[in-house]
Amino acid sequence: MDMKLATRINSLLPLFGDDVREVLANLRRIGLTHVDLNYPEHSRNIEAGQMRQVLADCRLEANGVALRFRCKRYLNGEFGNADPAIATEALQLCKDACDYCRAIGGRVVTIWLGFDGFDYPFQIAYARVWEQQRKAFQTICDYAPDLQVSIEYKPFEERSHAFIDSFGAVFAMIQDVGRPNIGATLDFCHMLMKHDSPAMAADILGARGRLFGIHLNDGYGRKDDGLMIATANLAKTLEFLYYVKRHGYDNAIYFDTFPVRERGDAEVERNVRMIRRLNDIIDKLGMECLDEAVAQNDGLNCSDIILSVISGL
Repeated sequence: MDMKLATRINSLLPLFGDDVREVLANLRRIGLTHVDLNYPEHSRNIEAGQMRQVLADCRLEANGVALRFRCKRYLNGEFGNADPAIATEALQLCKDACDYCRAIGGRVVTIWLGFDGFDYPFQIAYARVWEQQRKAFQTICDYAPDLQVSIEYKPFEERSHAFIDSFGAVFAMIQDVGRPNIGATLDFCHMLMKHDSPAMAADILGARGRLFGIHLNDGYGRKDDGLMIATANLAKTLEFLYYVKRHGYDNAIYFDTFPVRERGDAEVERNVRMIRRLNDIIDKLGMECLDEAVAQNDGLNCSDIILSVISGL
């Protein structure tokens, strides 16, 4: 696996005076190669040409940008908002993000619609929201056919129920949008929260060329824990990365972890060491060996794989 690695910039901002430029200047030192920027959050006061130069000076490459709908006017929804003016504004923000992504040399625009959802029965017209989202994604894909438009799902938070809340929902939306540049970003913690199988999602999307983004972290499935990778679910993480590697995923792997008591840069360093170690384990086990274990459909073989891992191969 070509290790293209990025991390959550907001986890590092407190260490560097809340200065995005200072964070970027230190990413190479802690083992990172790529950047995903929140838009418009991280682009304020740094126009695209300047950002491209900053990244070059820091020996970093842009993977892409991730939409952040922070304004209060989006509290009742983004693409699915019942107010057409707000839905149109959200769509324009995505177009602006596409322009910024292209200008800094990125290739992926990640869209998480955290406020498109509901908290109460009888609160939204479900079919109407689905159609508004479908048309919006089609518009963005047509606006930026040279970019990958990637839908990130989460079952809840910011709303009690997210609208695109599961692997099944995101897969259905991809099919409905029907554009070659629409795909999905899989966040490991979000999948655990929904009790989805991370490996299954990676395999199905990867086989169809629709796996555009990976947010790697860990947790216990009750909330968005954002723990360091493979610390709570080693076996699931290893299986997930096996399928990521099997399908030749070529975008950045983004560490979406939330240091609360740990120092942010030290946490990133642990994530880098962990993913490199897991990649080495997959290489030492061998893809053919893992393919054969999967083909045999035998739980004993699965146990043997984990025994090999914890025995140091």
